[in-house]
Amino acid sequence: MQPGVTEPRRRGIYLLPNLFTTATLFAGFYAIVAAMQGRFIDASTAIFVAMVMDGLDGRVARLTNTQSEFGAQYDSLADMVSFGVAPALIMYEWMLHGLAKLGWAAAFIYVAAAALRLARFNTQVATADKRYFQGLPSPAAAALSMGFVWTCVSYDLNGFSLSIVAGVLTAATGALMVSNFRYHSFKGLDFKGRVPFFVMLLIVLGFVFISIDPPIILCALFFVYACSGPVLTPWQIQKARSERLRKGE
Repeated sequence: MQPGVTEPRRRGIYLLPNLFTTATLFAGFYAIVAAMQGRFIDASTAIFVAMVMDGLDGRVARLTNTQSEFGAQYDSLADMVSFGVAPALIMYEWMLHGLAKLGWAAAFIYVAAAALRLARFNTQVATADKRYFQGLPSPAAAALSMGFVWTCVSYDLNGFSLSIVAGVLTAATGALMVSNFRYHSFKGLDFKGRVPFFVMLLIVLGFVFISIDPPIILCALFFVYACSGPVLTPWQIQKARSERLRKGE
């Protein structure tokens, strides 16, 4: 290269992590189509598939050192479809339509909350504590909602009272997404390092436990996670205050 001539900027995108993001987007789109056809179990499981793909794209990008601004923005848009729009539409097609205007209002609260939560996350990602999420993460919110749908459809539960429960759950999940409650991010887990053998055994037992009754167990797990924010955040605040008082600050 001649002196004074700058190297042209390389154009293009990293393929591997964006393949997982595209899979997330496809699963969310498939879930919407399945819900429109009344296949709510397929729609719910598709959201869980999207959740797995979403968890892989970021880790693959970090492991292969292929992070990019394009990937971050693409991931955020895919999350909005798969964990914002899709769960709300599935809930509406399944039960919320029975509540008329209240039903679509609850669904819109969820969609708006997911959008606000993702926008807040994108603006705070550089300064936020990596150990915690502020507000319930949208994939976890979607998993809780879809676990509820999957459970009710599997056990043939229906009725107007269930529509009310679905509406309350949808609106409450949206409120948790835009709340200031702190949720563990589990980003401190090291997948590259060595672990004791019993850890692998625990993972296998975890899969066996979930396979006993996937809809109920997944719904229960994410319900506990959703409740962990309101329960643990006041305790963490009180603990921090006690430490400051002990240090004389």
